[in-house]
Amino acid sequence: MSNNTGNVLTALLTGAVVGAGIGILYAPDKGKKTRKKIKKSAVKAKDDISKSLITAKEEFSRSADAKKEEFEEKLEDTLSNMSYKADDILVALEKKLEDLREKNAQLQK
Repeated sequence: MSNNTGNVLTALLTGAVVGAGIGILYAPDKGKKTRKKIKKSAVKAKDDISKSLITAKEEFSRSADAKKEEFEEKLEDTLSNMSYKADDILVALEKKLEDLREKNAQLQK
């Protein structure tokens, strides 16, 4: 769940709670019954928000794990490529050194 989706979800839940609360307050019920309805709505909203937070946390965790795995794969590929390039450089330097040794041997004759 993206951050924007989480914000929209939180705004919708907050709006629903506020709307339910206003609706209950304007309903022609006795005080005790109204308080009971408000409490029930608040508990339901709390449960809904808790579920949304758990879902968002799980999604974030999955996303973080996927990004970590992707990073590790790219790092491994990069290190592997660097290793091959280092080997190529070493081979080229060894060849150059051998050429220089041969030239030096010819010059000393």
